[in-house]
Amino acid sequence: MTKQQSISHINWFHRIDLGEGVVTPGDDDSAAKLTKLNFPEDLSGKTFLDIGAWDGFFSFEAERRGASRVLATDSFVWDGNVPGKSKEGFLAARSLLKSNVEDLHIDPLNVSPQTVGMWDVVLLAGVLYHLKHPWLLIERAASVTRELLILETATDLNLMVRPAIAIYTRGELGGDPTNMCAPNLAALKGMLSDCGFRRVEVVYNSGLAKSMLSAGMRFLKYGSTPFASIQQGRCAIHAFR
Repeated sequence: MTKQQSISHINWFHRIDLGEGVVTPGDDDSAAKLTKLNFPEDLSGKTFLDIGAWDGFFSFEAERRGASRVLATDSFVWDGNVPGKSKEGFLAARSLLKSNVEDLHIDPLNVSPQTVGMWDVVLLAGVLYHLKHPWLLIERAASVTRELLILETATDLNLMVRPAIAIYTRGELGGDPTNMCAPNLAALKGMLSDCGFRRVEVVYNSGLAKSMLSAGMRFLKYGSTPFASIQQGRCAIHAFR
């Protein structure tokens, strides 16, 4: 069986280069996110924890960039809570890549030094806004971070100067009922600082201009009011110990 044949039955999210010209047909342009995340070019000798790994693109990329040990964790997706998605993609990619990435089935809110240990670099991408307790999740991620936490999330209320978090109860963000809340940048910076990070750097912010362009589309597709949509975006932050 060829690589292409062995992955054809899987409903992929990430696009992972498996070699020999085979790339998993995921919905997500995963490689494009590396720039937005300002993903470290060289992870030689570093340990890397991926919270919410899904198909494992960033875990395998960390290994490719020299990380000495990589742990991929997930629960929601690997349990099959996203229609058509499961852990099958991660397991298939790891096997075909002959990767040494480890895996642990664990809820993000159960991450702690006792359950996963300590890690030099921790990635928390696309997870925060799916939980009801964002500050608690940041505390959990911070508790296992030795050097750098890379946080990527949806944001909202970006016209507000004071720290604030938008709450969704009926799929108001992108029509997705699993989107629970989204903080603004001021709230993210405040929570990260409270968790002991000495320096917090915004490495990507979709910005007001992009939000204005997408406001009309969100109104037509999800019924979001332009005033609400214009305040929504995404950001990536590096928080340093």
